[in-house]
Amino acid sequence: MTTAKQPAIALQAVIFDWAGTLVDFGSLAPTQIFVDAFKSFDIEITLEQARGPMGLSKWQHIRTLLDDAAIAGQWQRYTGRAPTDKDVDAIYARFMPMQIAKVGEYSQAIDGAATMLAWLRERGLKVGSCSGYPREVLDVLLPLAAREGIAPDHVVAGDELAAGGRPGPFMALANVLALKIGDVAGCIKVDDTVPGIEEGIRAGMWSVGVSLSGNEVGRTQSQLAALQPAEVTALKARAEERLFAAGAHYVIDSVADLPEVVAKIEARLAAGERP
Repeated sequence: MTTAKQPAIALQAVIFDWAGTLVDFGSLAPTQIFVDAFKSFDIEITLEQARGPMGLSKWQHIRTLLDDAAIAGQWQRYTGRAPTDKDVDAIYARFMPMQIAKVGEYSQAIDGAATMLAWLRERGLKVGSCSGYPREVLDVLLPLAAREGIAPDHVVAGDELAAGGRPGPFMALANVLALKIGDVAGCIKVDDTVPGIEEGIRAGMWSVGVSLSGNEVGRTQSQLAALQPAEVTALKARAEERLFAAGAHYVIDSVADLPEVVAKIEARLAAGERP
């Protein structure tokens, strides 16, 4: 809940998610690999099921999928027992090399992202980021994204904090420490997933959801272009509903639309408001 009439502070940083937010329109890289990894164990999951826990660290994502009754039932029929953490480890071990091999195919910057980052820096704002991707995957993705102008000041991977990942505030707060931010209320967290929005809220930040380019819509640009306008509107509305329900202060179509929201948040901070 926003509280007015506090001392005004300045906006200091914006912290971004990666897939579906800065790169990989539709967030396909992680979802398709989850489907493929489970298929290698003769377990059939849909892209929609794979998208469900998106935003969590990849090990926790697999654990959450195996906790799903339908998927757990398949595992029971396939192995004769309920899935355990050792099974999560086995799927994760299969998932990781597949993800590392494929992430480059989905590393294209989202239209307008590089221009938007340059605009933020021109305003003196720092740029942080965090991801559900483990560090091994980010080590492949980051140099490819940098060639397209996507190079945050700091990056936190989903597997490198002892405290854990989303929906906890830890990766966002690790950015606060690394970027030397004086007040979390001077930060914006931008993410296309429900756990990512919850992360920003729990960290005490303004949280901005991304709908059309992200996981909640889950379509490539070409797939969206093939749909009827009413279908796109319905997908967008459903995504916005989920992101607002998670606590987002604003929801935009893609990060290209962020400057307008930055101006609104700066005005609210100048008026003494807080997230």
